[in-house]
Amino acid sequence: MTTSYAVQSPPRAVSVGRRRKIGWLYQSLLVAALALLAYVAIGNLQDNLAARGLRIGFDFLRQEAGFEIAFHLIPYSSSDTYWCVFLIGITNTLLVTVLAIIFSTILGFAVGIAQLSVNWTLSRSARIYVELVRNLPQLLHILIWYNVALRALPAPKQAHAIGDVAYLSNRGIFLPAVTTDRPGLLALAILLAMAAALALFRSLTVYSERTGRQVSAWLPALAILALLPVAVVGLTGTQIDLSFPQLRGFNFVGGWVLVPELTALVLAMAIYNAAFIAELVRASIESVNKGQREAAAAIGFGWWQTLRFIVIPQAIRVLLPPLSNQYLNILKGSSLAVAIGYPDLVGVFTGISINQTGRAIEIVAMTMAVYLAISLLIGALINLFNHMTRIIER
Repeated sequence: MTTSYAVQSPPRAVSVGRRRKIGWLYQSLLVAALALLAYVAIGNLQDNLAARGLRIGFDFLRQEAGFEIAFHLIPYSSSDTYWCVFLIGITNTLLVTVLAIIFSTILGFAVGIAQLSVNWTLSRSARIYVELVRNLPQLLHILIWYNVALRALPAPKQAHAIGDVAYLSNRGIFLPAVTTDRPGLLALAILLAMAAALALFRSLTVYSERTGRQVSAWLPALAILALLPVAVVGLTGTQIDLSFPQLRGFNFVGGWVLVPELTALVLAMAIYNAAFIAELVRASIESVNKGQREAAAAIGFGWWQTLRFIVIPQAIRVLLPPLSNQYLNILKGSSLAVAIGYPDLVGVFTGISINQTGRAIEIVAMTMAVYLAISLLIGALINLFNHMTRIIER
């Protein structure tokens, strides 16, 4: 008896071209569905606006705002337009974000390194700070600094003087200010000096790493940063004066004032976000192999040399991605300024301007576009810094 076995042919593999066509078909269907959804949503929006006698447009930006703004970096009066209100909201938001990022980064690095200290008191104090601060809501931090700390300061007539040049009162922190007849030119010179100093510092650092020669990059960079604005002022004949705050009546005049809302917001955001940055710093440092620190100590490196030349360059690669997310949280957290009356973009534009103009769609869309653009800029700068500090394998 013979047994026959049927030989089955293997299933035909789908060709690469056919899979690609199927993939394009699915993507086309998805795009068509999204386009149809957008078409229906826009049509529904237009019908609802027409039923209420409204329309979409940005002509309101040329209308007079009619309200004052307590704190602004650019000249403004109530007779200016809503476009000026929009610009003031952007500059005030950027000011808070930049200051909070700088101070939280400095404090976060210090606390993060302190957590790894061999000093028991220092490491435990840093740990208590992190656990206490990061487990309280950020809004509560802002309200505590604004209502408890700064509002408890004395009135201007009893203000705390710091060397007769700066004063602390419940109206704000009054500081000496530099005044000039060409502020735009001076700001441009400072920005160019910062860019030139950064480029010079980077080029000298790369040269030192490639050649093995000890080259001081800090002194030339600081010299460029200081001398370039001075040269611009001298060559253009720009007038520079120093204005000091002076008590006149019930308040100070002259100088530059940090309003309590700005001070409370920056302090609260810096202290709160520094706790999260400290944890990121601690984790990134601990990700570096302990054997490398031991090898550095074996060849005579001190604690600071080991941290600067061995640990931090490797820890930065681990630190940057989550650090960029924390910077984005700082930007978005600045919108809590509305709770204490600081005139940020959300407060003066999404709040007051919507109530006066009724253009909610346009104003919300512009606000979303600003936050999206700033977030993309922060991400791009972090990626650029990550590219500049990458370890090149040879």
